[in-house]
Amino acid sequence: MAAWGRRAVTGAAVGAVLYFAVEGGEWGTVALMRQRAHAAARADTVTRLGRTVDSLETYRKQVLTDPATQERIAREQFGYVKKGELVYKLVGPATRDSARPPAPRR
Repeated sequence: MAAWGRRAVTGAAVGAVLYFAVEGGEWGTVALMRQRAHAAARADTVTRLGRTVDSLETYRKQVLTDPATQERIAREQFGYVKKGELVYKLVGPATRDSARPPAPRR
């Protein structure tokens, strides 16, 4: 084999070894970069969910202990009214069917 042939084979072998060193095996460079990006995304999710849990715990504490919060919920959710308050109920525009008087009973 000529000298240039040996150099070409040696160069190809060295190139193959270098490629396998970087990308070969179970965890290549691209796979590791993907795993790092995935881990960073999961860490962001954990941080965001931690903030959500904190705010929900604060809200729970308010619901259990704060009379103003309890009153607001009672009024909004259940329509509670204090003694002496007047309730004004707003209804939508009347439709043709709802504007008719009920049919007489026989």
